[in-house]
Amino acid sequence: MVEVVEVREHPKWKGVYVVELEDGSLRIATKNLVPGQRVYGERIFRWEGEEYREWNAYRSKLAGALLKGLEELPVKEGDRILYLGIASGTTASHISDIIGPKGRIYGVEFAPRVMRDLLLVVRDRRNVYPILGDARFPEKYRHLVEGVDGLYADVAQPDQADIVVRNAKMFLKHGGYMLMAIKARSIDVTREPSEIYRSQVETLVRGGFEIVDVVHLDPFDKDHAMIYGRFKRG
Repeated sequence: MVEVVEVREHPKWKGVYVVELEDGSLRIATKNLVPGQRVYGERIFRWEGEEYREWNAYRSKLAGALLKGLEELPVKEGDRILYLGIASGTTASHISDIIGPKGRIYGVEFAPRVMRDLLLVVRDRRNVYPILGDARFPEKYRHLVEGVDGLYADVAQPDQADIVVRNAKMFLKHGGYMLMAIKARSIDVTREPSEIYRSQVETLVRGGFEIVDVVHLDPFDKDHAMIYGRFKRG
């Protein structure tokens, strides 16, 4: 087992930590909100009485986006976030660590089997509220979600940008942030990924978003990109 030399908060991303290991390598991590809990087999580091979970960029698109130079990490302590396509909770668990006990994630997932896996994760993570539902129809879970500071989307649908706009208009506050992971091959296998990213950005802009940054996620996720924007209500 490689020993931890030092853990320090990242100078740019609040709530994210840099773990320096004895072999000279650096890892990013979040402070574990539920000490002792591993969500996806990630490594746990202990330093000065605190526990940190390695944030694996090959397993989490948001970690990949940060390491590929995303302009900033808008997620902060106390935020309320609508998460579309929360799946089994890999990325959401790290967001859960960052927002802390005063924050809240409303996690929408369509697949019942995946939801069962998520329920095991959130049993002890009291700031994650799982919702079995279809992100294409936000009106069906409107009674479960309040206004949110941020929206995170990873739904791998051809009309993902339209889905994001629909949910933003219903839940996202003016000036709220949006992080959308795009899998180009889920939208159109015949078109170039860069062309797909451009068309999704255009849809978001028409829907009221100001785009802050777009980063490609290779080599962590092939033919994926992360779009970061801010919502401007008309």
